[in-house]
Amino acid sequence: MEIIIIILGVFVDRVTKMWAVSNLAKGKDIVIINNFFSLSYLENRGAAFGIFQGRAFLLSLLTIIVVLVMIFYLIRYKPKSFILKISLVLIISGAIGNLIDRIKYNYVVDFIFFHYKDVYSFPTFNIADILVVIGTFLLAVFIIKDGE
Repeated sequence: MEIIIIILGVFVDRVTKMWAVSNLAKGKDIVIINNFFSLSYLENRGAAFGIFQGRAFLLSLLTIIVVLVMIFYLIRYKPKSFILKISLVLIISGAIGNLIDRIKYNYVVDFIFFHYKDVYSFPTFNIADILVVIGTFLLAVFIIKDGE
């Protein structure tokens, strides 16, 4: 079951990024909600929120190590907790999605953009980022819940 979720997550991420490259990369933003939400192509050469700019090799290496450790953990310890398993699977899926971009392009394709007029802009992100954030949130829930 875990492998199916990983494959599905990577697939959805890849399809949406390929769509973004072919439809948004030429500077053609799509406004969904005026002054709030749009689809806008961005090449992120760093990590989350643009940190570690220009360090694709380092980020790729760290991603590979983290993904391998999580896969090893899933295979070796076969956690019984659904929340733990799904959290790791979502993180793995998102990490692989962004790793593919770093290897293929030397940057990550981002395209989901929330903002409030010109006052505030949330960093542009993608489906892989959503998977990692949800997985991390679930992992935190597991750790807090399991710690009781």
